[in-house]
Amino acid sequence: MDTTPIPAQSLERYYHIDGIQLERHYKEYLSDFKNWEAVEHAEDWLVFPENTGSHLSIDETSLSNGELYTIITNKAAKGRKGALVAMVEGIASEKVIEVLEKIPQELRNQVKEVTLDMAECMHRTVRRCFPNAIRVIDRFHVQNLAYDALQEMRIAHRWDAINEETEAMEQAKLADEKYIPQTLENGDSKKQLLARSRYLLFKSADKWTNKQKLRAKLLFDLYPDIKKAYSLTHSLRMIFSKNTVKDAARLSLARWYNQVNDSGFKSFNTISATIYEHYDEILNFFINRSTNASAEAFNAKIKAFRASLRGVSDMKFFLFRLSKIYA
Repeated sequence: MDTTPIPAQSLERYYHIDGIQLERHYKEYLSDFKNWEAVEHAEDWLVFPENTGSHLSIDETSLSNGELYTIITNKAAKGRKGALVAMVEGIASEKVIEVLEKIPQELRNQVKEVTLDMAECMHRTVRRCFPNAIRVIDRFHVQNLAYDALQEMRIAHRWDAINEETEAMEQAKLADEKYIPQTLENGDSKKQLLARSRYLLFKSADKWTNKQKLRAKLLFDLYPDIKKAYSLTHSLRMIFSKNTVKDAARLSLARWYNQVNDSGFKSFNTISATIYEHYDEILNFFINRSTNASAEAFNAKIKAFRASLRGVSDMKFFLFRLSKIYA
C-alpha cells in the first residue's frame, strides 16, 4: 500500500473544493495537531521508541532551506507506518545521542545492525547508542567515491580539450582562416566526446548501446588513463556484486587496493585510504548484503511530499503529518 502523503490542493480538480481552505480546516479542526504532545519540541527532535527494530538505517536529509535533519528508520517497516524511529535537527552526534538515549536501553541493545555512510558523527552515534549492533557502510557510498574520482579525470581532460580548441580557434583567427574543428569517427570533437561520455562511465560495458561502445573505444584510445580508471571502478563494483563471503571479499578488496596503489592515480589513492580507514564496516556488507537503500527511499518520499507542497511553510505541521503517516 502506498503511504505517500498528498497535499490538500491536489484534491481541488477532482472534488471542486478549495484546497487551501481544506488544508486550514484539517490543521485547525479535523486533525489533533493542536493536542500533539510533541508540538513543543518537534522542530528539534522526534523519537518513537516503539518503532525500534533489529535492523536500522541512519541518514541525513534536508527538509527546508538546506537545514539538515538526522533520520533513523526501521528497515522492517519498508518505508511505511512504523518506519520512523527518530528525527533530530542537525547532524551533531552529541545532540543525536541525547535524543536516542530517550529510547530504553533494553530496546537499543536489541539492535543488531545499522547501515550508514562514512560520516564520523554517525559512526559515533551508533557506537554509543546501539552498542550491540554491527555498523555497515553502504556499498553505494563506497562505489560513488570511485565514480567521483573517475569523473574528475574525465572533467580534467575536458578542460584541456576546451583550452586546446579555444587556442586553435584563436590561431585560425590570427591567420585569417576559417576554423574547422577536428572530428572523430563518430562525429564528436574531443570536447564533445568527453562531455558525452559521462553516463557510459557509470555503466557496465555489457549495458552500453552500440553508439556508447564506439564512443568508449574512441575515449579509451585517446585517454588510456580514463580506461584504467574505469577498469578500477568496474572491478570495485564487481567485488560488491559477486562476492558473497566476507573472507573472499576481504581478499578481493586487498587486491583492488594494490591495483590502486600501482595505478599512481592521486584521486584513487585518496579513495583507497578512505576504504582502509573503514575496512571492517565496509566488509560487514557481505554478512547480510545490507545497504542504506531503505533510508534513501524514505528520504525520497519526504522530498516528494515537500515538493508537492512547493516547500515547507509550517515546519511543525509538516513534521506532524510525517509522524502520523510514518511513525
